[in-house]
Amino acid sequence: MNSREVIMGRIRDALTLAPPVEQEIPRAYRTGRTMSSEQRVELLVDRLLDYKAIVHRSASDELPDVLARVLADVGARRVGVPAGLDDSWLSRFAGEVVADSSDMPAPQLSELDGVVTASTVTCAETGTIFLDGSAAQGRRALTLVPDLHVCVVTIESIEVGVPEALARLVPERPTTLISGPSATSDIELERVEGVHGPRNLHVVIVR
Repeated sequence: MNSREVIMGRIRDALTLAPPVEQEIPRAYRTGRTMSSEQRVELLVDRLLDYKAIVHRSASDELPDVLARVLADVGARRVGVPAGLDDSWLSRFAGEVVADSSDMPAPQLSELDGVVTASTVTCAETGTIFLDGSAAQGRRALTLVPDLHVCVVTIESIEVGVPEALARLVPERPTTLISGPSATSDIELERVEGVHGPRNLHVVIVR
């Protein structure tokens, strides 16, 4: 008997011993919390800065200029985007824009200087940005392999807490949660960045 058969056998035994009736999962979460737009933004900015993300603010009609400036400031010349991203967002960017596709092998994504995406919803309380893999957000590899991620967050998509944010997600979609640049700590509690994703996260909050 190999390891797989042992594991599957244990799972079957556990299911046999499980209660025959479905158990109700309590979901009495605290929901419905509200804040003004200004309060939500300030709370989110506080969390993002604490995570060492870099925050920019923009009006909707200023977004192409803001994105071009952010990318120029970091020296990005070749930038990846999801196939469904609004073309106007990078209309002022002087470099090369590469539309991602499933045909592009993940290792090739490391040749990009960065990636620009939209977002689905953001939790102000935890500073967490949710990506759901939709057309303007792309596949997970696109936002994990390049060393720079510039993520656009609209004020309307910012919720106060986790339950409020989760309520706006489609459960069947693949969801990526981003709380600051990728970082972890080694055995001596020294911060190590870029282990599981981009070391540099720029968040553009659009009003």
